[in-house]
Amino acid sequence: MSHDAHTKLVYMANQIAKFMESKPHDEGLTGLSSHINDFWEPRMRKHLFEVLDAGGQGLRPLVLEAADMIRRPMAA
Repeated sequence: MSHDAHTKLVYMANQIAKFMESKPHDEGLTGLSSHINDFWEPRMRKHLFEVLDAGGQGLRPLVLEAADMIRRPMAA
C-alpha cells in the first residue's frame, strides 16, 4: 500500500479517536474499536494493522490502545 494511503487511514482512525476522546475512556475505546470493526472493510483494517505492526507512527494513543479490540483480518 502506498504511503499516501497509509497516511489517509491514519488520518481517518485519528478523526474517530479524536471524537471518542470526548467520552469516558472505556466508552471511547469501545466506540472506536466498534466503529472500525463495523464500518471498515477488511482491506482497510489490514492496512491499519500494517501501520500498527510497524509501530503505529502518527496514530493517536486511543487508536494504539484500542488495537487489541479491533478485528485483524485473516491473511489472504
